[in-house]
Amino acid sequence: QVRVVESGGDSVQAGGSLRLSCTTSGLTFRAFAMGWFRQAPGKEREGAAFIHWDGRKTYYADSVQGRFTVSRDNARNTLYLQMNSLQPEDTAVYYCAVSAGWPMNVGSVAFWGQGTQVTVSS
Repeated sequence: QVRVVESGGDSVQAGGSLRLSCTTSGLTFRAFAMGWFRQAPGKEREGAAFIHWDGRKTYYADSVQGRFTVSRDNARNTLYLQMNSLQPEDTAVYYCAVSAGWPMNVGSVAFWGQGTQVTVSS
């Protein structure tokens, strides 16, 4: 059984930082592209940051470029998202995603986590 579990969501003030983590089990982590999507209230789920299975390629949405950093530790089956200079518009539920394809999009995701809430206050 595949499990995808996020952690690290919290409430912070604008300008603050958070690090999200995502651990998986039941799959060969290093064989999959991984990524973070986010969904704000009343909006569609959007891709925030993705990383290739070998870690050599990354993708960032324009809205997070330069502030967020995605990384992975294949030995620990763990994906990370370092989020700096957080703004109120970053408030959303953040979902960890496992994808068999690259580039990633909602349609390529094979497994989703349950989501972790990030709230940024001004």
